[in-house]
Amino acid sequence: MKVDLHLHTTASDGSLTPAQLIKRAADQDIRVIAITDHDSVEGIPEATLAAKNYKQLTVIPGVEISTDVPGNEIHVLGLFVDYANQQLQAELTRLRVSRQMRAENMTAKLNGLGLSIEYERVLQLADGASVGRPHIAKALLEKGYISDFREAFDKYIGRNGPAYAEREKMLPQEAVKLIAQTGGLPVLAHPADIENLEELLPLYKKNGLIGIETYYHGYSMKTIDWLSQLANNHGLITTGGSDYHNDNGDAGGPLGYTDIPSKSIEQLLLLARQKGHLK
Repeated sequence: MKVDLHLHTTASDGSLTPAQLIKRAADQDIRVIAITDHDSVEGIPEATLAAKNYKQLTVIPGVEISTDVPGNEIHVLGLFVDYANQQLQAELTRLRVSRQMRAENMTAKLNGLGLSIEYERVLQLADGASVGRPHIAKALLEKGYISDFREAFDKYIGRNGPAYAEREKMLPQEAVKLIAQTGGLPVLAHPADIENLEELLPLYKKNGLIGIETYYHGYSMKTIDWLSQLANNHGLITTGGSDYHNDNGDAGGPLGYTDIPSKSIEQLLLLARQKGHLK
């Protein structure tokens, strides 16, 4: 069974609208997907409506919350989130506002470097979605300052780039707790990137973490085995996904990640049923 539990749409920095993503997933015979836009659940209603045309496809409402630790970011996926929950909506709105403030700050820094980029154009490219650095990269690409998105991050807007700016974020344990308290199932995204992961897992689990994204595009079998063992040691389930953004490969992998064992999916769906998310 094809499954992909980490997907982005135009509600954040993906290239497909929620409805387009649903159709693409159905055309590829993917049976279970999760819509997990950055700090946004705005695409879920459209995705849910579109999915009614494809009875074989299960759509999990989700989100990917960006959190901060010293010197790095940790992303937390929320699966089966209650996207209408007022507490969740309020926190996500606050995070999206901080994204806008950072985009304005980074645009100013780029102009200071001699790269003439208008903040208003960045907002136009976001088109009402959760503003991210890919929208800034797109503005740079339009002006011919870069040849591809990777160059934008490597030269200007990556974490160590001259135009990088921080923004207000939650701590990982706060995001985990928020997702759990508002009815969702929190999962660490692409956890192999996290320093001192094993030492941090007890804290995150204490706040409601239920799993780690073990089967992620580009991970070697050695990494997958290591993460699987960590999950087993800490009583967590394993999930997986492509982190699909677009067909250009600028971010994430191709739609339809399929190397997730059926046992992992069964454990997730069983937990979702126990929590009342599925009948």
